[in-house]
Amino acid sequence: MTGPIQLSQLLMAAGVLGVLSLGLVIVALFSGAKDRRQRQRRLKRAQGVTAKMQEQEALSVRRDASEPLPFFDRLARAVLPNPTKIRQRLARSGKNISLGQYALACLVVGVLSGGGIKLGLGWPGLACLLIGVTLGLLLPHVYVGFLGRRRLNQFNAYFSEAIDLIVRGLRSGLPVTESIKAVGREIADPVGVEFRLIADSITFGMTLQEALWAAAARIDIPEYRFFAITLGIQQETGGNLAETLDNLSQVLRRRRQMKLKIKALSSEAKASAYIIGSLPFIMFGIIMAENHKYAITLFVDPRGWVMLAFGFACYGLGIGIMWKMVKFEI
Repeated sequence: MTGPIQLSQLLMAAGVLGVLSLGLVIVALFSGAKDRRQRQRRLKRAQGVTAKMQEQEALSVRRDASEPLPFFDRLARAVLPNPTKIRQRLARSGKNISLGQYALACLVVGVLSGGGIKLGLGWPGLACLLIGVTLGLLLPHVYVGFLGRRRLNQFNAYFSEAIDLIVRGLRSGLPVTESIKAVGREIADPVGVEFRLIADSITFGMTLQEALWAAAARIDIPEYRFFAITLGIQQETGGNLAETLDNLSQVLRRRRQMKLKIKALSSEAKASAYIIGSLPFIMFGIIMAENHKYAITLFVDPRGWVMLAFGFACYGLGIGIMWKMVKFEI
């Protein structure tokens, strides 16, 4: 009995490592956070606003520390490795999600997934624990990232209209701050709500540059950073701001048109990938319907667990590689 038990434990460990590898591959391929942070640091150094941003973050941390927090928020700050970055991701999602709610969602997803596998498939407790921890950390992270990307795409779609409205306001004699308030009133969300926050920040005493770069933590796209840099340079050097912003609006429109063209050209390849990628699941569903006892062996036999783990790891790796191949930075 000892030999088969040890063999099944080794197979289970290999399967769990495969699942963990899949999670790491997906996070590494789809986040791209390191490149974004490097671009942000270069842009901040070019504008000389790093010190201001650090001062604002320090003031925000001190202000948050002085405010009473719910229990789960205090627990999340003590447990999560980098709460500041997580708060920025939550802010980009556009949803009113606190750090404690995010930590609670991770806990609930982990418990439900691990407990469901234990009760439904009868896998060993250690494997269920590791899978629960992996899914509890991975699924909320992916979901928040999806919300953030969707919101930023919506922002990018209306951003050129916002710049055009600012240009018309400047040409009619309005100051920049009043034009920003007009954008907050006239343009649809999420552009409208972000510009309303910028206008409120200016009203409460922040300078225009401070308000723009404070919003950059929530609007993590190159187009908005171009806009903030343009306003900053124009304030220092002077000149025709309306003409500069008009040129910027045209550049942003051309960038968006190029992105849409790339999306259209790669849509056929994506559709083929979706069809081919769904075939294994369709065939397994057919086999499950025809011979349930034969197909369920894949889930109850330790060798099947290893096959599933490495199969999904290779599946995720292939999806990640194809996704990177059809993604172009403009």
